[in-house]
Amino acid sequence: MSAIDFSDPATIALLTEALTAAGVDGLEISRPGGQLRIIVAGKDGARISSTGATPRALGFASVVMKAPMASRFCVEHPTSTTPQNLPRSVSDADIVGFVGVGHILLPLRAGRSGVLTRLLAEPGALVGFGDPLFEIEFPS
Repeated sequence: MSAIDFSDPATIALLTEALTAAGVDGLEISRPGGQLRIIVAGKDGARISSTGATPRALGFASVVMKAPMASRFCVEHPTSTTPQNLPRSVSDADIVGFVGVGHILLPLRAGRSGVLTRLLAEPGALVGFGDPLFEIEFPS
């Protein structure tokens, strides 16, 4: 039996489909060579883990939003015709981007109200769990 290649997007898509079909919320696999975390989002989409706030300009702090899983990063929905320009104001429930594996697309919600200031990953790039995607500034 050969080892499963957890860096293969097709493998991740297959695992994600199996988790969804089984009604499982997520899976985390740790090995000496790396870690894979798949989170199956509910009706509200995924919440992004963030680093602690770091001081910015007076009265503002910033949060770096990170990828919740290994996937392909999209700033806009593939069918969208309206470009998302930065900087822009966002509310805590706004969808600020997407990550996708195969045909499964997971919306990324801001989680905080503030100003989406910087894109930290290239649109269309393959990202790993915990890779920085966006920076949001918010009043402290």
